[in-house]
Amino acid sequence: MSFLYSLLRPLLFTLSPETAHTLSIRALKSGLLPGVSQVADPILESKLFGLTFTNPIGLSAGYDKNAEAINGLEKLGFGFLEVGSVTPKPQPGNPQPRIFRLPEDRAVINRLGFNNGGLEVMAANLTARTHDHVVGANLGANKDSEDRVQDYVIGMHRLAPLVDYVTVNISSPNTPGLRTLHGREELTDLLGRLSEARKEMLAAGAENFPILLKIAPDLTDEDKADIASTVQEFAIDGIIIGNTTITRPEHVKHANKTEAGGLSGAPLKALSLSVLKDMYRATGGQVPLIGVGGIETAEDAYERIRAGASLLQIYTAMIYHGPYLAHDIALGLAERLRADDYANVSEAVGVDVLIER
Repeated sequence: MSFLYSLLRPLLFTLSPETAHTLSIRALKSGLLPGVSQVADPILESKLFGLTFTNPIGLSAGYDKNAEAINGLEKLGFGFLEVGSVTPKPQPGNPQPRIFRLPEDRAVINRLGFNNGGLEVMAANLTARTHDHVVGANLGANKDSEDRVQDYVIGMHRLAPLVDYVTVNISSPNTPGLRTLHGREELTDLLGRLSEARKEMLAAGAENFPILLKIAPDLTDEDKADIASTVQEFAIDGIIIGNTTITRPEHVKHANKTEAGGLSGAPLKALSLSVLKDMYRATGGQVPLIGVGGIETAEDAYERIRAGASLLQIYTAMIYHGPYLAHDIALGLAERLRADDYANVSEAVGVDVLIER
């Protein structure tokens, strides 16, 4: 199927990125895209924050912003899906064009700006899904919000009962001021209020649910230390590392590199790997980490696992390698684990990172 996609890709690339994305969502909703068998190899199964993942390869937030295509996406070989980002109120996002391909770099720059239909649209779509698959909701804040922390609390209240976990996304570079929430004081306020809101929900009878934090890759050492300590202080269940970068590595070639927005894809690989290792050390390996950014192959996936990731997410690589990439990576990852005599993927997590005990 990867070969077939390589034949279709030149045709798809004659369309604007946003048009191609819209058509792919429609194809998944209508069932036009054939499914593949789930990679349910015991060596890939893991249990994290009360959930069971058949394999560690997930879909990153940003693709299915309104949870429209879950039933189709579940047939592509993913171990889990993350939908969103979603904000309390609908918002159109930034003006088009706002997505730019960098084909020779296998990368994308976007400045979408949290375009989505709002909580009620997503809630309706989540309620209508028919398959039992691990699904998380990625929460954002409205651009014009006067209290962004409250936006996350509102999103958690509305969607936590409908999904398996929620992600608090403070990492988008396309909502002005959002990344300031990485600061220690701001992060303490955010995670403190979310933690208290979760306690109130549980006391009122809600089922327990994990909260993950999605961070940017563009962080100082002080930022990383503050995030690690604050996440553990408020018992946040995991960290997603990370979103797009506002930097432009020197080896990026395509002329579109001058566009404003967040860069994703292959050029993000080294930065994301480095931040993952730093956060694994900073948390002492005590907080599950989800590796994102530049993962294209089973070898990339295995490297992230060995660098401290318990789970992985992909998105941009699918634009260049096709919709069945998760399935292919999962198969290859199982082979590599067996070749190194691991009985389960969890045994390989962080083996390449030295932690001072």
